Amino acid sequence: MTLRAILPLAAAGLLAAALWSLAALRLMPLPWPLPPFDPSGMSLDGILLAFGLMPRGAVALLAGALLGLSGQILQTVFRNPVADPSVLGISSGAQLALVAATLFAPELLGWGRWPVALAGAAAAAGLVMGLGALRGFHPVTMVIAGMLAGLFASAIASALVLSQGQYLFSLVVWNGGSLVQTGWQPALSLAGVLAAGGLCAALLARPLGLMQLGAAAGSLGMNAALVRLGGAALAVALAAAVSAAVGLVGFVGLAAPALARGLGARRIGQRLLLAPLCGALLLWLCDGLVLALAGAGGEMFPAGAVTGLIGAPLLLWMLPRLRAAAPPEAAPHLPRAARPERLLALLLAAALAAVVLLAMAGRVPGGWDILRGETLRQFLPNRLPRLLGAGAAGGLLGLAGAVLQRLTGNPLASPEVLGVSGGAAMGYAATLFAMAAPPAAALALGAGGGGALALLLLAVAALRGGIGPERVLLGGIAVSALAGAVLSALMAAGTAKSFAVLAWLSGSAASLSATGALGLLALLLLLLAACAAARRWLELLPLGPATARALGLPVERAWAAMILVAGLATGAATVLVGPLSFAGLMAPHLARRLGLARPLHQIAGAVLIGALLMLAADFGARMAAFPYDLPLGLFASLLGTPWLLWLLMRRQG
Repeated sequence: MTLRAILPLAAAGLLAAALWSLAALRLMPLPWPLPPFDPSGMSLDGILLAFGLMPRGAVALLAGALLGLSGQILQTVFRNPVADPSVLGISSGAQLALVAATLFAPELLGWGRWPVALAGAAAAAGLVMGLGALRGFHPVTMVIAGMLAGLFASAIASALVLSQGQYLFSLVVWNGGSLVQTGWQPALSLAGVLAAGGLCAALLARPLGLMQLGAAAGSLGMNAALVRLGGAALAVALAAAVSAAVGLVGFVGLAAPALARGLGARRIGQRLLLAPLCGALLLWLCDGLVLALAGAGGEMFPAGAVTGLIGAPLLLWMLPRLRAAAPPEAAPHLPRAARPERLLALLLAAALAAVVLLAMAGRVPGGWDILRGETLRQFLPNRLPRLLGAGAAGGLLGLAGAVLQRLTGNPLASPEVLGVSGGAAMGYAATLFAMAAPPAAALALGAGGGGALALLLLAVAALRGGIGPERVLLGGIAVSALAGAVLSALMAAGTAKSFAVLAWLSGSAASLSATGALGLLALLLLLLAACAAARRWLELLPLGPATARALGLPVERAWAAMILVAGLATGAATVLVGPLSFAGLMAPHLARRLGLARPLHQIAGAVLIGALLMLAADFGARMAAFPYDLPLGLFASLLGTPWLLWLLMRRQG
């Protein structure tokens, strides 16, 4: 190891050790107890130090090393510099499996949490690898597939926790990557996994080195598919062990291999040694910061939230290093409607009919019924605003998705994928925590401002940083990761506002007032008018900045105006349905496949289709667990996930 590598690692280790020592000194002055520890002869502070803080430090080192090794293996087998267990959805799959087992089948945990976590991680990894295999494991496709798996699994896990009440809020803290320990057993288990995983990685070192040669590896007699499968299985097992022990810790597996390369590791053997060391020190340092903040402010929050804060800038920095090839494009030769106005009129009629039907139909204690007369008059003041609000929110998301796809020229662009929903989530949470009792209008403005700011950052990167449209998608994922880290820290505070954030993340229209529903409808009409005024911009922007500028378009001003429209639409909608629905992805695609090709026709069609999709999701949320309401955003994502899966599985024509 060179001096270039030794000095930074030594500095990071000394700083982490100093932070840990300060926490230990606050707990108990010297001398500290030494092993073997005998609780019967120790003070309470000594027990807390020996069986709490000491194993916590050990778990931080071991978990960081496992994530660093897992990330290095994933990046090697997929030849993808942004692969890691959190980016590829592996950790979220393990998280969902553990939450579901805790709530519904706790007997499964009698064998330990690792088998359950491994099953969930393997399912997520199988899905992502299957989608990636259809496109030669292209980095952009892999990351988008991982984003889908991770967001969907996290949404279901949050909804499950929310459905069980606030007494399970400790699951939220644990899911955020809590390193708090009450004994040495997790540390010993992780040490055993690291030893076995390190041995397997050493045996795979030569095949992994050949994997870096790409197609040439096969000519040397290596079965690349088998090595990829074996390496991915090992990485999944390592990540599942960490998820089982401490919850969801993000981006250590992304940062550690990048740090190892930056410190001069070139050969695969060097990287397999240095990446775990970097991961161990990184997580230990992050946990030291958590301990320092806990001592100053008296509040604890998961160390995983701190590690997530490094993921967004690191992922953005690494975007130019990805292979420049576009993700799946829309299918060619899409139809063009001969009479788009008639088609739009039919969609409008369908949306109005759906509102009327769903206002009258539903379940009552005696079963299904059509409400009439006095019963309808009693239900209508509660049901009609909810339906109008859900439809307006779906229309706003459809509008935002259509605008974003026009701006980027990318059919996979949507408020969720481009990080606009993540930015709106941060704006919503910031407004909620900054004001004692924020009104709905303030929350909507905060969410809209956050969404617009997130998209503005991506626009600056796209226009000035030379990042193509396909990489803007990954920039959006980075923004979503940053939002997830911030929200994890806020929710883990354990206050009533934290639980309000968790409830909003799942989405619900149950408490929407008539004023709020009319406000959403008014905003939708206003933004539709803005799109109509900017239809020439929307025609030219998909041609690219250079071509649009040559045709006389003020590109920067057009981008800024359309970003504001998409941000406001997303922010207002996410206040109602939460940050995950995929309506903004599905609606523009369906509108285009129906033959609505011109910008204004496609946007209007996306608005109406988005409204229909959200009305269907609201009906499912109301009826599935009658008389209780389930999360609206969860049902919307259940509709949207198969659509995005189909887009990713479809081969280019």
